[in-house]
Amino acid sequence: MDLVKIEIWSDFVCPFCYIGKRKLEQALEKFPHRDKVEVQFKSYQLDPDAKYDPELTFYETFSKLKGMPLDQVKVMNEQVRQHAEQVGLTYHFDTMKYANTFDAHRVAQYAKENGKGDEWTERLFYAHFTESKLISDHETLINLANEVGLDESEVKDVLETNKFTEEVEADIEMARNIGVQGVPFFVFNRKYAVSGAQPTETFLAALEKVWEEEQQEA
Repeated sequence: MDLVKIEIWSDFVCPFCYIGKRKLEQALEKFPHRDKVEVQFKSYQLDPDAKYDPELTFYETFSKLKGMPLDQVKVMNEQVRQHAEQVGLTYHFDTMKYANTFDAHRVAQYAKENGKGDEWTERLFYAHFTESKLISDHETLINLANEVGLDESEVKDVLETNKFTEEVEADIEMARNIGVQGVPFFVFNRKYAVSGAQPTETFLAALEKVWEEEQQEA
């Protein structure tokens, strides 16, 4: 029986979500009761109106969106790239593609239902940040789904219909209701929350606190 449930609201194009995921994983490696922890990813969209423009680089899109000078955007993203590097991740902002993630989240809900939620989440992050794949493209999503062992025809069916739209919207609505201002957002047993890509020690402390309380209650 899982005694600790961690719900994580995140988006596949959020650089700190991938970093936060790695830091949590590092904490779980140090946590002696790892086998009693369930991790569940929830859908969230940083930019619901996001559209890929092949005429613009990621930097140019970001600059336009945030109203920031291009040089400032590059400096900021370089700092994020270095942060990612510290946890063993490789980010290629120069070739990254600005994408809408709604369909990727719908496939994530399908993947979760079929026991492949974790694999899908990891594959999508890697595809976006390291391989510069366009994760709003249906063909790309079908190929990636195939890689993690999901049924290609079923994924195609999800993408061609509105399946799992309600589930994605329910996750986003829940985030709104509990006051999530940004992602990643980690909720431990619906009691404690950790916001952002915090140090590994912060995650470990949260795990230990929740575990201790569960033991006392049991």
